[in-house]
Amino acid sequence: MAIKYITDIGSLLHLTDEEKKALQPVIDKFVFRLNDYYLRLIDWSDPDDPIRRLVIPSTSELQEYGRWDASDEDTNYVVKGCQHKYPTTALLLVSEVCGSYCRFCFRKRLFREDVKEVMPDVQHGLDYIAAHPEINNVLLTGGDPFILSTKKLGYILEALRSMDHVKIIRIGSKMPLFNPMRIYEDKELLRIIRTYSTEDKRIYVMAHVNHPREITPEARTCFKALYDAGAIVVNQTPILKGINDDPAILGLLLDQLSWAGVTPYYFFINRPVAGNRGFVLALEDVYRIVEEAKSRTSGLGKRVKLCMSHTSGKIEILAVENDKAYLKYHQSRDGNFGKLMVLDCPKEAAWFDDLPGNERYWSKPAKKTAEVVSVNELPDLPRKAKTNS
Repeated sequence: MAIKYITDIGSLLHLTDEEKKALQPVIDKFVFRLNDYYLRLIDWSDPDDPIRRLVIPSTSELQEYGRWDASDEDTNYVVKGCQHKYPTTALLLVSEVCGSYCRFCFRKRLFREDVKEVMPDVQHGLDYIAAHPEINNVLLTGGDPFILSTKKLGYILEALRSMDHVKIIRIGSKMPLFNPMRIYEDKELLRIIRTYSTEDKRIYVMAHVNHPREITPEARTCFKALYDAGAIVVNQTPILKGINDDPAILGLLLDQLSWAGVTPYYFFINRPVAGNRGFVLALEDVYRIVEEAKSRTSGLGKRVKLCMSHTSGKIEILAVENDKAYLKYHQSRDGNFGKLMVLDCPKEAAWFDDLPGNERYWSKPAKKTAEVVSVNELPDLPRKAKTNS
């Protein structure tokens, strides 16, 4: 099936001229890209349709809020395009383009013309991983790795599989939901996955299903094609105001994922990224929503963990009760794995930094390399969508 990509909001017939005019300043700041397959999932009769909120710009994105790099990823770079935050895990940013742009994307900075975090040539990152045998799993991310040509993605997978110490390759992608046909209609891509996802060294696809309506027959066909090729599919999504913050909807998502054989892996607290104010929920509210959603599903759905991807590590939210947040380090850049933290939790707190006393548990790290400039220090200029080369 041929998919048509849309970068001109003026071509959307369902928006009025007034709406298009009001949204232009948003698009000037945060890029817009969509495709006709995903566009068909929107119920245009509902102005609050959650699928619409996922991809159609909103004037709320212009509210002053957050930072471009809310988790200080610039401090994790060891060479351009490669992050090494935790001892056994490396991230390769292999693409600065997505099939479509989610309005809440925590890496929307990558789509600025003046940000060069992703390297067209990933060889420096591959060389770094090859030289560090403690790295046993690698996450391909971006952007979206499945936007790459099959030949280039195959080259990266082949290179990683030539390193005996790399046991797991993860591919972070929205493509199984935005353009599932790109995966299940590409027989060469499935052959490559089948070649490099072996019985003792699996490829994991980290899908980004945000709402149960995204799990279409096409998405299920994509999941099946990936499983038949030997990949394992898991899911992660932030809890987003107006999209999946209803326990019934979130419980249905957990059910449908587990029914499809997709492991519910992480629920995330939405990062305080520039433009994301309209998606933010208080920690206490997110915890309550998640626990009620889990009460509606089986033990398979309950495997999901609620976490924050913070500068200092991945922080699991164990409970929020009686104005207290009970947290622990699920991952820690400083080795504080399992560290329990009990902090006051104001009603409006939406992030770890909002909790009084959080600074006792971490300190902001210095950049690992001077080659990457913090995008938080860059001027606020209009952005243009990057095109895939």
